[in-house]
Amino acid sequence: MADVDEYSHLGSEQGRDQSHISPARAKLTVGILLVINLLNYMDRSVIAGILEKVQEYFDVNDSLAGLFQTVLICSFMILAPLFGYLGDRYNRKMLMAIGIAIWCSATLAGSFVTQSGFWWLILCLAFVGVGQASFSTIAPTIIADLFVDVQRTWALSIFNIAIPVGSGLGYILGSTMLKLTKDWHWGLRVTPCIGVLAILLLVFLTPNPPRGAAENHSESWNPRTSWVQDLKYLMTNWSFMLSSFAVAAVAFVSGVMALWGPTYLLRANNVDTTHSSQSQANTKDSIIFGVIVCSSGIFAIVIGAVVSKTLRAKNPQADPLICAAGLLLSAPFLYLLIVLADQNIVATFIFIFVSELFIGLNWTIVSDILLYVVIPPCRSMAEAIQITISHVFGDACSPYIIGVISTVLQEGRPSSTYREFMSLQYALLICPFIIVIGAALFFCTANHLEEDQENTAKYIQGSSTVTK
Repeated sequence: MADVDEYSHLGSEQGRDQSHISPARAKLTVGILLVINLLNYMDRSVIAGILEKVQEYFDVNDSLAGLFQTVLICSFMILAPLFGYLGDRYNRKMLMAIGIAIWCSATLAGSFVTQSGFWWLILCLAFVGVGQASFSTIAPTIIADLFVDVQRTWALSIFNIAIPVGSGLGYILGSTMLKLTKDWHWGLRVTPCIGVLAILLLVFLTPNPPRGAAENHSESWNPRTSWVQDLKYLMTNWSFMLSSFAVAAVAFVSGVMALWGPTYLLRANNVDTTHSSQSQANTKDSIIFGVIVCSSGIFAIVIGAVVSKTLRAKNPQADPLICAAGLLLSAPFLYLLIVLADQNIVATFIFIFVSELFIGLNWTIVSDILLYVVIPPCRSMAEAIQITISHVFGDACSPYIIGVISTVLQEGRPSSTYREFMSLQYALLICPFIIVIGAALFFCTANHLEEDQENTAKYIQGSSTVTK
């Protein structure tokens, strides 16, 4: 068990005066952060919705196409620890505003690349990841300082609805703009315009509450510990570490399906069709895929929050057990959608919905677990470390790995639509096995949850007496 004695002086220090944040303003803040999070996930999935067209434009194979997701996520995870450290010490609102400005500018710049500018687009995506790192590490901690208990769970549920809905809207946006303009570049020019409005709303309407304010309104934490001390504390928090690696398994599969899902459906639909029909099929499949991701994600997050609230009162270990059960239930449906895609597209769409529903149960619950097993002075850092772990072992590498496997399986054989489909199918079959590993890690998390949660509660109450 982590030793948190070195943080005990922080929980009893008197913070600077804070103005009262009304419930109405707290809810408005969640709404603003939700809009920004929608933009966050829309920008990540716009290219995925039109990936075949972008590949054709730059004339790149599956291996290079996998870099679109990998480079963005790599820059995101590299900068996340830095922003996590800064978020625990400096003005969180301004850090987020700067990050949003960077990522929106980079997205807009990427929309002007030419056919010879593949690597320029990759560079723009790297800067998109830099900007998104600031927001994704800090925003959940703002919510944590505005709400507690069940209210926090529901606030996080609303915030995390952006994961499936934003991703789905990204597929729809990219495909729709391609259909309307016949030019995939326009899909990257919509969200930066909304981003300008989001920055204004963030700067002028969003508060910057003292850290830990919701749990102890008379106190706030002003960290005096070093980055190394924070990291040592987090590395010895078993609930946090195990759940972070479980999230990495989820991110591995989510990253693969986010980038390759629409393309896989396109190839399945076009195994026996001519090239001339592929553009229309691409648009249709991406839109349907986007709608399924949106709808299944909304249901998943609401169901996850309700089930968590109900079972947590009966079983303190309920949250990680719910996550584990969801992943185990999703595995067979994930397998079926992969192997049946070219045989029955309607059944495949149903399997996509069900698998996304079960996987999505964990999004809000995982965020809640982090907030109640990590002490307030380290929460931004914890968000950053979890982001780094989940991306290093998850979606930073998984789209590229799948692309490489698919490309290798095509080498030395005659090129055909069927061969492209089958090579991608074989590559995707790794996903159900990764999901099962994630479920096992959540079961392990349950064994340590109560002890770590008790440590955090004692710290917040000013009684940090837990030793190794």
